[in-house]
Amino acid sequence: MLLQDKNAVIYGGGGSIGGAVARAFAREGATVHLAGRTMASLEAVAEEIRAAGGKAETAQVDALDEAQVDRHADAVAAGAGSLDISFNLITHGDVQGTPLAEMKLADFERPVVNAVRTMFLTARAAARHMIPQGSGVILVFGGDGPPMEDYHLGGLQVAFSAQEALRRNLSSELGPHGIRVVTLRTGGVPESIPEDFDPEAREAITQMTERKTMLKRAATLEDVGNVAAFAASDHARTITAAAINISAGAMVD
Repeated sequence: MLLQDKNAVIYGGGGSIGGAVARAFAREGATVHLAGRTMASLEAVAEEIRAAGGKAETAQVDALDEAQVDRHADAVAAGAGSLDISFNLITHGDVQGTPLAEMKLADFERPVVNAVRTMFLTARAAARHMIPQGSGVILVFGGDGPPMEDYHLGGLQVAFSAQEALRRNLSSELGPHGIRVVTLRTGGVPESIPEDFDPEAREAITQMTERKTMLKRAATLEDVGNVAAFAASDHARTITAAAINISAGAMVD
C-alpha cells in the first residue's frame, strides 16, 4: 500500500473532493483524520471508510480558526504518533457567475482571504510537527490557470494564484526539512458541483470543462483521490515545489 501507517489530516473531509481523497488515502493504508465544521458529513465519510476496512477519525474543526487548527494538529500528532500528510480542501466562500465589474468587494475578497488564511494556518500547524520528524507532505488543491471562457469565477482564480505563491514559499522553506509541498491542478471537477446547483448551469459548466480538455473528459473525484495518494506517497518523493497537472489537457504546461 502506498500510504501504509501514515497519518493524514484532511480538512473539508466531509465534502465531495475531501471524501474522495480520504477514501483513496484509507484504501492505501493511511489513517485519515477528517476535520471540518459539519460532523454529520464527516461521520458519513468515516463510516464508509470503516465499512471498507479502513481507519478514520473525525473532529469538528473550523480551518479558519487558528486555535482550533493548532489544537487539532497537536492532538493528532500526540495521539497517532505522527502527522505525515496535510491536505486542505475546505470551500472558500466564493461567489461565481457575477462579472467582476458588478461584484461586491466582500464577495470578491472573501475567497482570497479565506484561501490564504486557511492554507497558512493548516500548513503551519502541520509543519511544526513535520519538521522534527524530518518528513511530511502538504498538498494544495487548485493551482494557477486561465479564466474560464464565458463564465465568471469572481475571486476564485485569484485565490488559487495566491495559494500557489504561498506554496512556492513553503516548498523553499520546508524542503531542507524533508517536507514536500505539491499542488493538484485539475481545471475543474464537474462531479464536485453541488446537487442543488442550478441544473442548466451545472450542465453548461460540465460541457465547458470537458470541451476545453485535450482528452475530452474532465478529472473525476476518483482521479483526484488516486493522484493525491500518489503525490503523498514515497513514489513521489522527488516531487516538490510543483503542480501536478491532472486537467486532462485543459491546461498546457
